[in-house]
Amino acid sequence: MSASFSQSTELQSWKTLQDLYDSGAKNLSVKEEFAKDPKRFEKFSRTLTNHDGSKILFDFSKNIVNEDIFNALIKLAKEAKVEQLRDAMFAGEKINFTEDRAVYHVALRNQSNKPMSVDGHDVTAEVNSVLAHVKEFSEQVRSGEWKGYTGKAITDIVNIGIGGSDLGPVMVTEALKAYSKRDLHVHFVSNIDGTHIAEELRACDPETTLFLVASKTFTTAETTTNANSAKQWFLEKAKDESHITKHFVALSTNAEEVSKFGIDTKNMFGFENWVGGRYSVWSSIGLSVALYIGYDNFVDFLKGAEAVDHHFTTTPLEENIPAIGGLLSVWYNNFFGAQTHLVAPFDQYMHRFPAYLQQLSMESNGKSVNRANDFVTYSTGSILFGEPATNSQHSFFQLVHQGTKLIPADFILAAQSHNPIEGNLHQRMLASNFFAQAEALMVGKSKETVEKEGTPANLVNHKIFLGNRPTTSILAQKITPAALGALIAYYEHVTFTEGAVWNINSFDQWGVELGKVLAKAIGKELDSKAEVSTHDASTNGLINQFKDWSA
Repeated sequence: MSASFSQSTELQSWKTLQDLYDSGAKNLSVKEEFAKDPKRFEKFSRTLTNHDGSKILFDFSKNIVNEDIFNALIKLAKEAKVEQLRDAMFAGEKINFTEDRAVYHVALRNQSNKPMSVDGHDVTAEVNSVLAHVKEFSEQVRSGEWKGYTGKAITDIVNIGIGGSDLGPVMVTEALKAYSKRDLHVHFVSNIDGTHIAEELRACDPETTLFLVASKTFTTAETTTNANSAKQWFLEKAKDESHITKHFVALSTNAEEVSKFGIDTKNMFGFENWVGGRYSVWSSIGLSVALYIGYDNFVDFLKGAEAVDHHFTTTPLEENIPAIGGLLSVWYNNFFGAQTHLVAPFDQYMHRFPAYLQQLSMESNGKSVNRANDFVTYSTGSILFGEPATNSQHSFFQLVHQGTKLIPADFILAAQSHNPIEGNLHQRMLASNFFAQAEALMVGKSKETVEKEGTPANLVNHKIFLGNRPTTSILAQKITPAALGALIAYYEHVTFTEGAVWNINSFDQWGVELGKVLAKAIGKELDSKAEVSTHDASTNGLINQFKDWSA
């Protein structure tokens, strides 16, 4: 689908939003809006119902919007043709036009088995075939039927990958640890820094360790280097290379390289080129997830995402939860000049969720050329960051409350804890902070209130909170596999909506290429003892000093 406009600023709805911002929206008081409209919460909240009947509440009411702004944002989505681009993605069209690829990760969670085609070919059977392989293999390992070379059951899974082949599985296995098989341990190796693999393997025994090598092409430099180091570690004890087939499997499509490594191609789990790395946890890349939490829970995870897909494709924009989230992000980024977006899960299991979203958001929308092949004239791609609360309240929340930057924030909480210890005391304390932080960011604390508290005059200004800092509160009943799947899919479609409005290709990542190319060239120079003089003075100096010190 080609762009029907170049710069998003050309759209009439964009100009309307700019007029609204200039004529008063920039000073709109959310606190006053609540005072004027007792039904504001109902008006700006939406509830998602999952396939199992569980619900997630998305409260957008503490955002700097009123009905005029909200309606203008909906018009922006319509004028930017968000719905048409969405429908093209779900139809398997090659909306990743710079790589001539479909963007079809949504087909991976098509549990209803409706026809979903790319190039006129229904991919449902292929997806189900891989899932059947994942089911068979994960159940063999979890039951102990799959044995290592000495006849012992597998106790440790080591996933070797990088980027989407690592961040997704790491985040999901952590977030769903409550559903795990506790005597099966998962480890993740991604960094080329030798410390990463060395430390992870300290806890492992070659006789009972299974390696998952996750690389579509089986040529990713960091992954293949780590995989070869793992193979060497394994063979130091196992000796015989034929034992590799019992301890290494490949999440890849390159049968030749997989076989050359020593992995039986029967133990190869493929995925298609329409699956982008940051969207791949739904594919065979999620094998570590299925091994850890069980196949049935993995299917529930897929169904949770599918429920959001259904909502996103069938719900009018005015009620469409991911579309609203994406439009609010554009509102802050492009009209308020907000550069960042905070995601703070009030859930320790979800401690890697912000890191996962960083790749999803910043790799997708960190673009400066639009779909009309022009450099954009406006800001794209927020800097996404976050840590679990309440820890983060004692670190960077100071800046969020009283700093000079506007930082829109998402807070995520489950009503029910997986660990309701001390009569659920901990969860109630956690929840009290979830509610209080969002309220405090909105209402602030006026000079008058500070003075009434008897604050010394020289401290009054220091204790003022301006408030009017926007938050979206996301309240789930419980973080189940389905709920987590739904939350990830929500952010996927938020990111999609942003990119569609900005008229950019959210699905390529050329920005990661240049560093890789230069690193290969420098790698050859590091293998030589000769002094380097082929770069700028800084790079030459650094390389030569490194060579001297590491000799």
